[in-house]
Amino acid sequence: MEFLDLPPLHQAQGTIRLPGSKSISNRTLLLAALSEGVTEIRDLLASDDTQMMLQALRQLGVPIEKTGDYDYQVTGVPHGFPNKGAAVYLSLGNAGTAFRPLTAALALSGGEYLLSGVARMQERPIGDLVDALRQLGANIQYQNREGFPPLYIRPAMIHSPENNKVFVRGNVSSQFLTALLMALPLMKERMGAGISIEVTGELISKPYIEITINLMRHFGVKVNHSGGWSRLTIAGGQKYRSPGTVYVEGDASSASYFLAAGAIAGGPVRVEGVGRNSIQGDVAFAETLQQLGARIRMGDNWIEAAAPTHGKLRAFDMDFNHIPDAAMTLAVAALFCDGPSRLTNIGSWRVKETDRIAAMATELRKVGAVVEEGSDWLRITPPAQLTASAVIDTYDDHRMAMCFSLVALGGVPIRINDPKCVAKTFPEYFDKFHGIAR
Repeated sequence: MEFLDLPPLHQAQGTIRLPGSKSISNRTLLLAALSEGVTEIRDLLASDDTQMMLQALRQLGVPIEKTGDYDYQVTGVPHGFPNKGAAVYLSLGNAGTAFRPLTAALALSGGEYLLSGVARMQERPIGDLVDALRQLGANIQYQNREGFPPLYIRPAMIHSPENNKVFVRGNVSSQFLTALLMALPLMKERMGAGISIEVTGELISKPYIEITINLMRHFGVKVNHSGGWSRLTIAGGQKYRSPGTVYVEGDASSASYFLAAGAIAGGPVRVEGVGRNSIQGDVAFAETLQQLGARIRMGDNWIEAAAPTHGKLRAFDMDFNHIPDAAMTLAVAALFCDGPSRLTNIGSWRVKETDRIAAMATELRKVGAVVEEGSDWLRITPPAQLTASAVIDTYDDHRMAMCFSLVALGGVPIRINDPKCVAKTFPEYFDKFHGIAR
């Protein structure tokens, strides 16, 4: 196995230009493909996950031209994907932001498709999305295990749902609701007076749904929500139209590692490409750091973090339902707090790229922390002294690798196994990290 040895680090300072947001990039690609007209996409994230979406759309017959290092021109296919035969086999790796929305879009597109992915993707549940799509007449079959990929999709007998309502669970993954929202306008006339989505259970990761709604509005489809996010409605007669040019924001989740580095090891560290006006909920990570005592400054397109003026970061006990991805960074930042910290309402970690609660607990213990774990929480007691030369396993999970790089800022060497797993969202991460760490 490949590994990367990080030396003892004592200071973090500098400026980082962020790569494009994964969530915005893949949503934008799919919406551009479904729209009337040609869309120029600027600053698209270059990563494994976006390559999976680009490859799939090209296989489906969407004309896509690369016009710059991070720029693409997408010609929409508003009347359906040109390639609809049973030979269309899409292998989507472990890219949930590609697999879930494509499942919904293809289920309502009138073709035959086989969707699969890596072994871990076949362990990630998709039954709640399939159940919702079947309410609309979708014809989806599980190829192996009930409720999990791979999926075989045949042309649907699309109909308007009873009382114009579709029900979907919201407490497993917000990507199910995102996928359903993005696909419903494909029903066009069959939507009649519109469709309401009724969300059962607590909706997790609401900020990611706000990203979806913002982008859909940009492409000409308005979504209304009410009842504390329990009901979302799309009026009939709407269709996607290209807005012309779309600029992808810097990735707020990726910003968390550099902001945490500034808060842990002096700073200031500034990230550019995301700021106070971001449509991404993970900018709330900066506010959380501020509650821990970090010094935070923010502009329209940048955020800056520095360590507390005196002492360590404050220990915390917080609900992270709203920023589950960025919360992983806080689990490692807890090693640098002045007492035990607790992260709650993070049950969605269990169905991500790996079981992140179990993985985080295992690896934090390697560096000396005392960790207690529950079904949806972690309690982390930092050690008096971090364990030197710990070997961190990353479970083919990009966020595990990036989070644990921060341990070296405690002045101890650390080995990161399989560092190239960061290519999923941030191939240049370790180069950028070395650029601010001393």
